[in-house]
Amino acid sequence: MKYCLIGEKLGHSFSKIIHQKCGLNYTLNEVSYQNLKDFITNCQFDGFNVTIPYKREVMKYLDGISSEAQGIGAVNVVKNENGRLYGFNTDYDGLVFACEQKGVTVSGKNVLVLGSGGASKTSVYYAKQNGAKSVTVVSRTGEVNYENVYNLVDTQVIINTTPVGMQPNSYDKIINLTSFKNLESVVDFIYNPAKTQLLIDAEKLGLKCVDGLSILVEQALKAQDIWLNKTHALVDSVKMLNDIRQMTLNAVLIGMPSSGKSTLGKTLAKALNRRFYDCDELFLEKFNVSPGDYIIKYGETAFREKESEVIKELSKTTGAVISTGGGVVEREVNMQNLKINGVIIYVMRDADKLIEDGRPLSSSVGVHALFERRKQKYLDYSDITVDNNGEIENANKEIFKAYETACNKWC
Repeated sequence: MKYCLIGEKLGHSFSKIIHQKCGLNYTLNEVSYQNLKDFITNCQFDGFNVTIPYKREVMKYLDGISSEAQGIGAVNVVKNENGRLYGFNTDYDGLVFACEQKGVTVSGKNVLVLGSGGASKTSVYYAKQNGAKSVTVVSRTGEVNYENVYNLVDTQVIINTTPVGMQPNSYDKIINLTSFKNLESVVDFIYNPAKTQLLIDAEKLGLKCVDGLSILVEQALKAQDIWLNKTHALVDSVKMLNDIRQMTLNAVLIGMPSSGKSTLGKTLAKALNRRFYDCDELFLEKFNVSPGDYIIKYGETAFREKESEVIKELSKTTGAVISTGGGVVEREVNMQNLKINGVIIYVMRDADKLIEDGRPLSSSVGVHALFERRKQKYLDYSDITVDNNGEIENANKEIFKAYETACNKWC
């Protein structure tokens, strides 16, 4: 039996990872609009998922549609039964699961849905089914658009169903959250990057956040229930979500020079069977000069600009271990870029155990002064801290547990 995902652009998709982890023969099939009808009417798959921009378009080619999908007005799952194709919507189940996991409720709330596609229709249906006080759809050309939306000051829940903020344009955001003084929760259907700029902004405001991976995982497992005539348990959903997070989130190590980031990072990468990236080595490869020599020749400010270029490229990576330079925390943009797909681990080592030799900033400023300048930033930006003042074997064990713990409490 074979299954697939169809959509216009699928380079960002994690669906293959989830379904293959469950043992399904699953592929990604980019289908153009011109070829959509032919793909469906001559379907060679036992079932398939549907994503942007075809969740509504596929409906006219199907032999039957579930009452829920009909009510929503969008299909994201199709089952092939002896050549007849039946459509379902499991995005709804994914949204219910994701919101329940984070304690987000729409009951009695004013809900704002960004976008007007298939996921938007699912979100509107979800909000109405679960007792929302009001539901407003925002689109670029609609009655409520991205210019006058700020008039809706009583908004309490925002659900983003647009692709704005998706890789590779992860720095984009569609709305300014600070204008909504009564806002409580933000839900984003996007799962790559793991934490969109929209969710980063929401976190800063202390809002409840729901990321797209939890929606994706649950809708995928519900799709398998339909294809394979089974019912999965809640514990399966939680375990799969944690597993996929650990497979796809980067482990990003920050800390002072000579704190042990590279040593610990290589050990963690080996244990997790991950790629390992050292930002200093990537800097050397990109600019043909070491960070230390660049600082000596051009100064720290010029170096930080170039370092940020390296970090920005790395931010698009998933499922890797990344060891950063000691001063990466000096620029907020670096940490924002690293956070979108990464768990930040602070490798903490006392200043009197750090080495100055061969490190221009540590030598010129003084390692203790440099440590004091950066210490609070390391703590503020990190998700978890690993103490590397004792035996390296103990730190090796601790960093693995730290990464696993941080993944499980992500977002």
